[in-house]
Amino acid sequence: MKKDDIIVIVPTYNNPLTIENVAKDILNHGYRVIIIDDGSDTKVEDSIPWRDDKLSIVRHPYNKGKGEAITTGAKEAQKKGYAYFVSIDGDGQHLASQIEKIIEQCDGEHQIIIGARNFDINHVPNGSKFGRWFSNFWACWDTEQTITDSLSGFRLYPVSILDLIIQTRRFDWEMEVLVKHAWKGRLIKEVTIECYYPTPEERVSHFKKFWDTAAIVMVHVKLLPWKSFLKKKYQ
Repeated sequence: MKKDDIIVIVPTYNNPLTIENVAKDILNHGYRVIIIDDGSDTKVEDSIPWRDDKLSIVRHPYNKGKGEAITTGAKEAQKKGYAYFVSIDGDGQHLASQIEKIIEQCDGEHQIIIGARNFDINHVPNGSKFGRWFSNFWACWDTEQTITDSLSGFRLYPVSILDLIIQTRRFDWEMEVLVKHAWKGRLIKEVTIECYYPTPEERVSHFKKFWDTAAIVMVHVKLLPWKSFLKKKYQ
């Protein structure tokens, strides 16, 4: 897979201090990018005063959730003729230099490649490490595949995820799409990537630790009793 074979999707909500640099980083590495402004208080168009032929901005009239933003991006990628896209968060944690590592791992059809973050760096809260471990346990159980960073938003997706029946719309979407993708008999792979983890003073996160973690757990609670039946339905 080459750079021209993918497009980068950036779902963002209220990241006015980082979104311009995120866009520049992606463009400087030679990728096309679509930013999905998920109803930000300050429009992304106002945060990026310049324009580039390889940059598109699509705005939701109100906040619909990260999963809905990625879905919008997937539809835009499909319209433009792409079979795959990379999703990168708009908070500056993900580095465009690492995209190449991810796309190099794609060697077949309908693969999701997760950029597994190297947490052996400064400023990573212990709560984040525990949350990743807890989420990984359930992700591995439901997908029956090896996943070490199920909470990473840095992923290569096939546009075929649009064929999946996904009930969630926010952060829990990222978990449900992994499970439903796996139940289709499709592969999930990982590659270790470097990332920037800001200090607590710099950090801007819309992930609500209790409520969004509870929502992710509920994905598994709802799917687990139906696992055998729904796997057959999806295959």
